[in-house]
Amino acid sequence: MSNAVIHLASWFFALLALCGLGYLVLSLFSEWRFLRQRAQIAAPKDAADADAFTPPVSILKPLRGTDRQMYESFRSHCLQDYPCYEIVFGVNQADDEAVAEVERLKQEFPRHDIHLLVCPEPTGTNRKVSNLVAMLEAARYGHIVINDSDILVEPDYLRRIVAPLRDEQVGLVTALYRAQAGAGLASRTEAVTIASDFAGGVLCAVTLDGGMTFGLGSTMAFPRRAAQAIGGLETLLDHLADDHELGKRIYQAGYKVVLSDVVVETFLPDYGFGDMFRHQLRWARTMRDLRRAGYAGVLMTFGLPWAVLAAILAGGAAWSLWLLAVVAAARFASAVVLCGPVLKDKSAMRDLWLVPVRDFVGLAVWFAAFGGNTIEWRGEQFHLKDGKLTRL
Repeated sequence: MSNAVIHLASWFFALLALCGLGYLVLSLFSEWRFLRQRAQIAAPKDAADADAFTPPVSILKPLRGTDRQMYESFRSHCLQDYPCYEIVFGVNQADDEAVAEVERLKQEFPRHDIHLLVCPEPTGTNRKVSNLVAMLEAARYGHIVINDSDILVEPDYLRRIVAPLRDEQVGLVTALYRAQAGAGLASRTEAVTIASDFAGGVLCAVTLDGGMTFGLGSTMAFPRRAAQAIGGLETLLDHLADDHELGKRIYQAGYKVVLSDVVVETFLPDYGFGDMFRHQLRWARTMRDLRRAGYAGVLMTFGLPWAVLAAILAGGAAWSLWLLAVVAAARFASAVVLCGPVLKDKSAMRDLWLVPVRDFVGLAVWFAAFGGNTIEWRGEQFHLKDGKLTRL
């Protein structure tokens, strides 16, 4: 390769690094906005007013198999400081491993309103949504909260999640999450990905879109009328990103979507880099399919890898090292704010040294996402097109 080509490539990577720096500035601004709004929400209020909106709630938890710390997550939902709620669990088969955990929960909390529904055969490609359709029909109350099986919550979770629904223009409330990793390096790298990349991306999307326009599976709280306004959960039966799609459709129906100040916790398996890569590839192909133009722009958000490549090709020239230093400072500043005041993720904060590893893995995943339309989910393979799944 000639010196001229190397020189040109170094400047090209430098330009991409500057784009990444611009994204990091946007991320820091978005994090500041979120923290400012959270402080306003947390401001002292009249106690009577704070307790005024506590409608009966149905919590829907679709299950398939067991997850790490699943029982502890179930248990946290039974410790809510909330006057009236039920928990509806749903499985496809009566012999699912998760059934034993639900029965154990019933024994520990006999006075709680806990139900287990064995759902009929899936009516769509997305088994989770098929379960949710049946569970929503069985749910007794007009306000619904859906979250994943491995979500751990604080005792004031329901009060804080449901509170924005006091405004009848709000159709969905969703929440950020942090992840507890397994002991392995791959699991810890994914936890850093969720904290320092995914959460930042959500906050940037809120800034760019002028508000929240989609949902996150960690929590989706909505009045039953909002689901009816989009034709029911049946409209999501063949969609992979049902959480994203639910929020999007409720927003398009004229409702507001609110990002709560609540942060919930999830648990990652202790998998190797191969499993982590496949998991992130499913995320990436989903986002590429949902937001094609936006996903193409993600390439310009990898400021740190591009700055490293620019410095290498520039032979360590002073300008390239300065660029690398500025980009690295912005990248770690953003990660510190996200892991610290935004998510309060102490584990990810200790693993911030994995940020460069995460960024290079993320860049590889970005390119790999264009290598096909096949994804693996819960041990099954699907073809993905226009957000919809076809079982292979």
